[in-house]
This record gives sequence, C-alpha cells and structure tokens, in this order.
Amino acid sequence: MPPVTRSQCQKHVGVQAVTSHTVTITVGAVLSAARKIVVDKAKLKEILDSHKLWRQTGAGRRANLRGANLRGANLRDANLRSADLCGADLRSADLRYADLRNANLCGANLLGADLCGANLSGADLSGTNLRYANLRYANLRDANLRSANLRSADLCGADLRSADLRYADLRNANLWSVVGNMTKVHSMQLQEYSITFTTEVLQIGCQRHAIEEWRSFSDDYISDMDSMALKFWTKYKDFIFQAIELAKEPV
Repeated sequence: MPPVTRSQCQKHVGVQAVTSHTVTITVGAVLSAARKIVVDKAKLKEILDSHKLWRQTGAGRRANLRGANLRGANLRDANLRSADLCGADLRSADLRYADLRNANLCGANLLGADLCGANLSGADLSGTNLRYANLRYANLRDANLRSANLRSADLCGADLRSADLRYADLRNANLWSVVGNMTKVHSMQLQEYSITFTTEVLQIGCQRHAIEEWRSFSDDYISDMDSMALKFWTKYKDFIFQAIELAKEPV
C-alpha cells in the first residue's frame, strides 16, 4: 500500500472543521438517564493532554470519552491511542491522521467522519456506524469491525489485514486498492490494476460491479471503461473468476 500523503487527505466532503466547539460528555452507563456535562474546547484539550501524559509516563489519566458528544469535533492528529470512545457521537468529526490504535470505539457513531490516514490498528470498532466515512489509507490492521456499518464508506488504499469483518455491511463501499483481510475482502494486483472482491462484488480499479454483472458485460462495455480494459479483461478474466471461486472454498 503506498504511503498516505497529506494531499490525499484533503477535507472530506460533508465534514466541517471546528474552530470553536462545545463537547457534551454523558456520564453513566445508561445514557438516556445520565446527567450531561458540557465541556468546552479547553476542557477537551485538557483531557487529551492528560491522556498523552498517561501514554508517555503513566501519570495523567486515560481519556474517558465514553458516550461523549464529539459531533463535528476537530481531532486531527489527536493521540487517542487506547482511549475509551465507546458509544461516542463522532459524526462528521475530523480524525485525519489520528492515532486510535487499540482504542475502544465499539458502538460509536462515525457517520461521515473523516478518518483519512488514521491509525486504527487493533481498535474495537464492533457495531460502529462508519457509513459514508472517509477511511482512505487508514490502517485497520487487526481491527475489530464485526457488525460494523461500512456502507458507502471510502476504503481506498485502506489496510484490512487480519481485520475481523464478520457481519460487516460493505454495500457500496469503495474498495479501490484495499489490502484485504483475505477472508471477507480479497485483494491482489494484476499489472496496473488493483483487484478487490467479496462474495458479491468485484472491483477492478475504480470499476465496482456485482460479480454476475461482470460475467455478462459485453466487450464493447468493457472497452468503454478504459483504453486498456478489454486487453486486460480478455487476458485475466478467467483467472479472476477462478480466484473468486477458490476463495469460497475452506482452507
């Protein structure tokens, strides 16, 4: 996977930067009945600084943002490694390049969040709403994405090696140049084209279609995709379909 650059993570559509943000933290396990504390931007910085100190020296305190309302928050480059963000509202939050290794994000709402280049390796994202999220070039290696909603998410260039994607919803997700976990998402490179497929969908480069649609495409249709597409397809289509069938068989 090519290294992610800052230019590849320009502000994601629908995400707004926050210059003056108020954060609401819900205290208690029963969110509907719990008392809410309004925390201003300075307080959020204090929490993050204390968390950084905890990570570096053992002093300070682990960030507990469980159930926090962080909608639209600017957390770009934030060090949230091992932080507790379970059930947090992170809709449209800016988390570009954030360090979220081993963070607890189970059940969090990350609808439309910008996680381009974020490090989420080992993070618990089970049951998380990542619909429309920008996960371009994100590191999701060993992440728990079980039952996560990744519908229409942008996973271009993301690393999914050893990620748990059982029951995850990947409908309409962009899987261009993804490094798959080789169980639910398979990936390979053939000449200049990246190939990614699931049990239902095959993506070659930027072209994403149902596998059965690929089987039925005419040569004229393939030719219209790219100047080199028909030559490539004629050479490799049987191999690609064979790989898809072999992937269905237990190891």
